[in-house]
Amino acid sequence: MRVRQFHINGFKSIVDQTVSLGRVNCFIGANGVGKSNILEALGVLGAAASGRVDDEAIIRRGVRAGLPRLFKASFSDTPIPPHIFLEAEGEAGSSYRVSLLNPLGKPEPAWSFKSEMLSSASAQVVTRWPNEKNTLHLDKSAGLAALKVVELVPNDPASLLLRALQGYAIYSPNTPALRATVPDPQTRSPVGLVGGGLAEGFEALRKALSDDRLDEVLELIDWVSEVAATDSAGSLLSPSVPRAKLSIRFTDRFMAPSRNTLTAHDASEGALYVLFAAVLCLSPTAPSLMAIDNLDSALNPRLVTRLVERLAEWLKQGNPDRQLLFTAHSPTVLDGLDLSNDDVRLFAVERNSSGHTTVRRIVPGPALAGMKDYPLSRLWAMGNLGAVPNV
Repeated sequence: MRVRQFHINGFKSIVDQTVSLGRVNCFIGANGVGKSNILEALGVLGAAASGRVDDEAIIRRGVRAGLPRLFKASFSDTPIPPHIFLEAEGEAGSSYRVSLLNPLGKPEPAWSFKSEMLSSASAQVVTRWPNEKNTLHLDKSAGLAALKVVELVPNDPASLLLRALQGYAIYSPNTPALRATVPDPQTRSPVGLVGGGLAEGFEALRKALSDDRLDEVLELIDWVSEVAATDSAGSLLSPSVPRAKLSIRFTDRFMAPSRNTLTAHDASEGALYVLFAAVLCLSPTAPSLMAIDNLDSALNPRLVTRLVERLAEWLKQGNPDRQLLFTAHSPTVLDGLDLSNDDVRLFAVERNSSGHTTVRRIVPGPALAGMKDYPLSRLWAMGNLGAVPNV
């Protein structure tokens, strides 16, 4: 099940926006315009789909915890909305929508469900409205859809949509976690939200991939002749270096054969970020709906272009319905996007004159026809695509 459209109303800097998603979805824009807020809104909806929206539930999905006054849109030209409204539309007429309440003055530990609706084609699976008689006795902080979905057949569109939302998470890898020198606070399969467990995730993926597909991954790391996971990395590490049970071992094709192995602790961080992206996109156990904040972090501009070129095919190989949302700041990310493929989508995120976050899909068309000889990276840098800071 793929999420076709996502509607956000009254969440952080987003007053009212609808985003139509493909398989690969890239969000570009200046710092502070609300790119991460888009990813987090989907995380809050995923928590609602699992039955509870509180700090624990949203942190588990990679969303930053915050007070209700920071979650509700607040601008001088519009009143603060009483609730946050979020809706995801899937395939075969399926949709899930919620309105979430939490008072500003005396915030509750968990958000209350003002309304909730889960639909499949023309059938209403769950309906919940304010002051509805049959819901007065229920815990208002407990979602109904999460309970109802267990009664549906596994291939019901409503069930598939809800499960996709429940599995959603925002990944923000960092170098210490990828090197396994610090623990990951949010462990998951196949890899944690900040990159913990990369060795285990890669080893499982290596066993599942064909040699040709594995070669596609390793081609992006030009100095490597072999990558594997090992539980005997002690001889390659200083005794003072923290280590996990399993470590990634790289073989450098340029070094002397007797001294050409090193672990993630000493290897290029760019190699670790490439492996992280490959594990997420290709692993059978990765979520069907997920996001990476700052995909281009720590990657050489040309390397990130080549990585992005492979994303759509990797996602399709890992799961035919898998979708990825990601933010980026490097212009060369855009040169890896095939915008002639409707499954690959580019969005410019900006703030309007009132400060509201706006999302605009960039598609090839007459506006760019006269600049076809320029790569997208150049067009963005020149300001032709928008989504640049006003500095």
